[in-house]
Amino acid sequence: MKYTDIDYYVFTDAAKFVSEGQSPYDRATYRYTPLLAWILLPTTWTGLGGQQVWFSFGKALFAVSDIIAGWLILHVLRSHQRMDMQRALKFSSIWLLNPMVATISTRGSSEGFLCVTIMALLWAVLEKRTILAGVLLGFGVHFKIYPFIYGPSIIWFLEDEGNDAFNGSKGFTLSNLTDYVCRLLTPQRIILGLTSLVVFAGLNVAMYMLYGAPFLQHTYFHHVTRVDHRHNFSPYNMLLYLSSSEISQGIPGNNFESLAFLPQLGLSAILIPLALAKRELAGSMLCQTFAFVTFNKVCTSQYFLWYLVFLPLYLPYSSLIKQPLFGITVAALWAGAQALWLHQGFQLEFLGVSTFVPGLYLSSLAFFVINIWILGIIISDIKGLPLTGKGKANNRSPAAVKKDM
Repeated sequence: MKYTDIDYYVFTDAAKFVSEGQSPYDRATYRYTPLLAWILLPTTWTGLGGQQVWFSFGKALFAVSDIIAGWLILHVLRSHQRMDMQRALKFSSIWLLNPMVATISTRGSSEGFLCVTIMALLWAVLEKRTILAGVLLGFGVHFKIYPFIYGPSIIWFLEDEGNDAFNGSKGFTLSNLTDYVCRLLTPQRIILGLTSLVVFAGLNVAMYMLYGAPFLQHTYFHHVTRVDHRHNFSPYNMLLYLSSSEISQGIPGNNFESLAFLPQLGLSAILIPLALAKRELAGSMLCQTFAFVTFNKVCTSQYFLWYLVFLPLYLPYSSLIKQPLFGITVAALWAGAQALWLHQGFQLEFLGVSTFVPGLYLSSLAFFVINIWILGIIISDIKGLPLTGKGKANNRSPAAVKKDM
């Protein structure tokens, strides 16, 4: 098995098309923003012999992104959880020294580049750099769509509980509702929303003018109706496999994949932000991402990085650290469920043994149930934190942080 991820060849092939003045979408299966192909243009540079001299540029870029994300994690731990350097280094090393993170990035997956963008977004919000946060949010959504779920959390976080509370004693009158909406539309929220919208729309208009309808189809619309049953931990995996057949595609009402977003987005973009964002923004973003990946119709190992980057910010107050045996058990079950699925997947793809039912399907369900259980643990831990005030980080005293160790 080759070490380089197949997606990296897709990225670099698309970059080659761009370097020749063509569309990155001339490369089959390129389903990303053209910006990624542009960023990887150095991979197309050739030497005197016509050979590529910097094919691994993208891998190096993604690995450096992991390091910068780790530095931002360290900064947030030091500045906003008020942790001493030694302890902050220990927690940030959970990301920096994580073999899964290093392997995925050095194989050529672009998730590290996205993770540093998201961590920079969190840092900008906590530092009250609203315009920068809006720019990063707009860019992140353009780059990978899913970061839009952080918008509700950030907006809800930017004001204190008293200002956002609805006064039900006055009744649901038009004047009371109007007053409530006006109180929600604070300058910080308006600036964040407009900035992110302008950046997102500007990038999309620019890309559409350059590449037309294929840009919209492959970057956005494809993911709504995506049917991908390979290397997929999701319990939807079996249904996607069955619906991918020509016979199934001809059956009316078989396009369930476009409806799979409803429970996923209801939880990650609405319920979790409202319940948790005012208690701990990083924790809320962790829960949102964990729920989004768990309920996604396509779930691969690369997606785990989306929530693992928040782990060092959650663990200091987590019950997984306060109760080490419990934490080890949770980690073992999470890894064990993956191993069970990978065993079934190996038999299917390498040995040619049909393990779809019951092996692969049951292992997907087991992994899903364990993830739901872990999500409940994280939510419970965050609900135990005090409410924060008007865009403030949940600054915990050094004594409290030390006690949790």
